Amino acid sequence: MTVTVLGISGSPHRRGNTETLLDSFLEGAKDAGAVVEKVVLKDLDYHACRGCNACHRTGECVVQDDAITLFDKVLAADCIAIASPIYTMGITAELKGFIDRGQYLWARKFVLKTLFFTDEHIRSHKGIFISTAGQNWDHVFDGAFPMITAIFNGTGFEYYDNIIANNMDEYRGIKNHPTAMKEAYNKGQEVVRVIGKIRNESN
Repeated sequence: MTVTVLGISGSPHRRGNTETLLDSFLEGAKDAGAVVEKVVLKDLDYHACRGCNACHRTGECVVQDDAITLFDKVLAADCIAIASPIYTMGITAELKGFIDRGQYLWARKFVLKTLFFTDEHIRSHKGIFISTAGQNWDHVFDGAFPMITAIFNGTGFEYYDNIIANNMDEYRGIKNHPTAMKEAYNKGQEVVRVIGKIRNESN
């Protein structure tokens, strides 16, 4: 069975550092035999969570827009790579807004208890966080990790790894970074092989 990899770009800046790093990851995954797709949040039509809690009763979001369609794709994928540059020590507004819209899945898991992911399912579904930052501070990514953890946990993915590169201001772009692009490509190949191996062992 072919491994499916979904890349989600949360940057409002098309073809910038973070999306370019995501592209390298997806290229590696494709070359390893996966079927890959990239979705750019900036191009979608979706709205912020209303906080109405209607989903706590029904398990459905009252706002039917592109966010719901994308969550359907997330749930159908074997691997998701979520990419966001660091804006003000955190993820972008585009990505945060999308993650918040997953509240209806949280409601299914914890309120209605109609959504459950087995340990085997989680082990064979991998989540990757891809990010870049202008500053060279080691802690510049720390504010992003809890939100990325939340979406992986809520959609049944093991938080597999990070592909992160800081100091973009000094490097003047991701393509000038000495290792990041190759590391992203290699990680794309690696995660597809790992998922394939897990599947073979479980068959």
